[in-house]
Amino acid sequence: MLRQQSRFFQHVMFIHDVVAVAGAWITAFVLRFYVPIIPVTKGIPPALPYAILLVVVCHIWGFVFRGMGLYRPGEPTTSLREVGDVAKASSLAFLLLLGVSFFYRDFEFSRAMFALFWGLSILCVIMGRIRFRRWLAKAHARGDYVRSALIVGTGEHARRVTDALRRHPELGIRLAGAVGPAMPGQGGDAWEIRILGDYVELRRFIRELNVSQVYFALPAGTQEQLEGMLRGLDDEVVDVLVIPDVSRHVTLRGGIEELDGLPFLGLQQSPLSGWNVVLKRGMDIVISSAALVFFSPVMLLITAVIRLTSPGPMVYRQERVGLDGQVFPMLKFRTMQVDAEATTGPVWARQGDPRRTAVGAFLRKTSLDELPQLWNVLKGDMSLVGPRPERPVFIEEFRKRIPRYMLRHKVKAGVTGWAQVNGWRGDTDLDKRIEYDLTYIENWSLLFDLKILLLTIVRGFLHKHAY
Repeated sequence: MLRQQSRFFQHVMFIHDVVAVAGAWITAFVLRFYVPIIPVTKGIPPALPYAILLVVVCHIWGFVFRGMGLYRPGEPTTSLREVGDVAKASSLAFLLLLGVSFFYRDFEFSRAMFALFWGLSILCVIMGRIRFRRWLAKAHARGDYVRSALIVGTGEHARRVTDALRRHPELGIRLAGAVGPAMPGQGGDAWEIRILGDYVELRRFIRELNVSQVYFALPAGTQEQLEGMLRGLDDEVVDVLVIPDVSRHVTLRGGIEELDGLPFLGLQQSPLSGWNVVLKRGMDIVISSAALVFFSPVMLLITAVIRLTSPGPMVYRQERVGLDGQVFPMLKFRTMQVDAEATTGPVWARQGDPRRTAVGAFLRKTSLDELPQLWNVLKGDMSLVGPRPERPVFIEEFRKRIPRYMLRHKVKAGVTGWAQVNGWRGDTDLDKRIEYDLTYIENWSLLFDLKILLLTIVRGFLHKHAY
């Protein structure tokens, strides 16, 4: 029910944003051609091509806004952060629109009108969201679209549930109080919710306060007590929601699914299943194929230089761990002397490493030694974007001392990743790297992958920790 309410609000916001964008497009057209702001030198164009392109505009903006997470559950504020998110999403959508209009050869669209529309689209969406939330807040203040609710439980879990409900005022849930024993340091003003009384009085509170929703947020180990209270609500006209105290066990993209009427609570799950796998794999194939063709002259040159400057193979195969902990041979241009680890054993490369060849130092510093991994991507061993794969011998050590380390293997390893574009590569803090890897998995989307690829290009391949 809560998910349905939240999704309804997100759908309303989505429709509202698309209407605002359409309004910005029409306003920009009128301002450009019917209001003497900028002189019209070529006459007023027919409106039909602009009307047809408006359909494309609405699809582009809707796709980008969804892809960039503007409708994900979160704190519904009109803060500067939201303004920035809308501006970034609108700017990306605008660039896509320019690309689409470039291929429309039969008609020349006004670039001045496009520029007006870009600014208006951001303004209209932001102002529209502010107006919508003000209207909703006034409606809630009048008592419209509001449900009175009780929290059953007074412990730390009940506090987390209360905080989550308060972060979503758009749901219109007004907390009448909590039912349960007073907890030290969590009653009264400290919790900012009124503790009404003990569990035995639950039915009385429901009737006296005209409650329509009851949220059970009891600590683990109270199953019998919960069953007794639930039986007592059989003849009460209230919505009953049970929130199990398992949040501390949720490690990766937890969620509830339903199968034949049975709820399945996922504590850690991969974001890549169904169509997500197909879409990500399709992007990997298209981009890696194009990149292999584009970089083939560079790769041939590197191969020749390695061949001429040091004995040994030109391409090096090294065991790495990828999806679901499976080992695969990762390809790299050889940058070390043959049998470089014969005396040292498996170790990370360090600054000024004497095992590097003359060419190898340059290749590692510029990350050009990673180019053969495009073949790993094409084969399906790796993805373009994901956590960087590590060697099995190091993983056995890392998993013992870094909590949740193995969760990074819930997706394919990547040529580049969120940790790498933020500076966490090579000999850097492993805990920070894992934090960024898990953030990537939690928030995965195709647009997030494209953002990381663009950041990889923009920020370059050079890195001070690439030894």
